[in-house]
Amino acid sequence: MSNPLVQAFFVGRAVAEVVNERLEVALTDALSELGKFDAEAREQLRQFTEEVLERANRAAEAANAGQATTGSGQTYADSVDLQAEIDELRAEIALLRTELQRYRSNI
Repeated sequence: MSNPLVQAFFVGRAVAEVVNERLEVALTDALSELGKFDAEAREQLRQFTEEVLERANRAAEAANAGQATTGSGQTYADSVDLQAEIDELRAEIALLRTELQRYRSNI
């Protein structure tokens, strides 16, 4: 390479290729980490949901077992209280989802 202009061209081209390759690796790594974080968050949310449902089912079974021994029918007030409890749980779940979305958007 006796011509400095030709040499500068090839050096510039090589620099561009190396920078492009490194950016590609960095972007791939960042997307991989983001995907892992998303998968872990979904798994934790699934586990949380399962645990909540298990506890709710156990509490319902315990309540039904106690109710079977104490009385035969459910009153209107009991069903209203149960509906209020369900509504409160739904509100808490909505609040948790909002907080989770806010957390994800800040990352």
